[in-house]
Amino acid sequence: MSKLRVLAVLPAMAIAVAGCGDSNTPGSQPSGTNAGAAPNVQLVASGKLTNCTGLPYKPFEYEEGGKVIGFDIDLVDLVAKKLGVTQDVIDTPFDGIQSGADFSAGKCDLSSAGMTITDARKQNIDFSDPYFDATQALLVKKGSGIDDLSKLSGKKLGVQNSTTGQEYATKNASGANLVVFEDLGLLLTAVETGQVDAGINDNGVLYDWIKEKTDFEVSKEFDTGEQYGIGLKKGNAELLKVINEVLAEAKSSGQYDTIYEKWFGKKPE
Repeated sequence: MSKLRVLAVLPAMAIAVAGCGDSNTPGSQPSGTNAGAAPNVQLVASGKLTNCTGLPYKPFEYEEGGKVIGFDIDLVDLVAKKLGVTQDVIDTPFDGIQSGADFSAGKCDLSSAGMTITDARKQNIDFSDPYFDATQALLVKKGSGIDDLSKLSGKKLGVQNSTTGQEYATKNASGANLVVFEDLGLLLTAVETGQVDAGINDNGVLYDWIKEKTDFEVSKEFDTGEQYGIGLKKGNAELLKVINEVLAEAKSSGQYDTIYEKWFGKKPE
């Protein structure tokens, strides 16, 4: 994420919710270890793989029925299973993830947050191998006639804080008035209620949103050539090795395709 604050932004709440992994939590493990197949992997909480993410970011991660679910969550469940632990998800502002602050504070082991791999973020955190392709897209109300950033001169363009969408808009939407929101949910609400004339974010989440919000459309995609990676603390080589092994195994076995089709309705191209 593929993430300047606005006064109207609601404060984010950090909540911990269990993921969809194995529910058998080892009770005799000392803090900072795990009971799985990779004994050299050190975890911040005994028996748990703690995942920091920013909600909502449907269909990658969002809350439904009191649980956090989504494409990213299913992938991290595979990592947790490999380690013989359960996944715990912490909802936290995205800036603390991509800056590396959450990892330095021992808040989480990794982050699956629809997060684009960038050189700037690599200065703060390490990334897994890429697992998803994305690009920036423009969300507008149907009939608005806004099909490019050039059409937003003097108009309001909503962006999400600390994201590649915000970065792209800052560089390429010089005539627009940028309005910054803390999370995707606030951004989408602003587009829906007319607080802003358009919004920019990753194409995957915008296409998912307009499935139900049929009065809106993605009027333009920008070829930014982004790829998502799972983030983790710099130098955590043992956990990084396990994550990459799990991603490779899932792709070779077809399990990745199954998870992808579950959340996007089709197999990856």
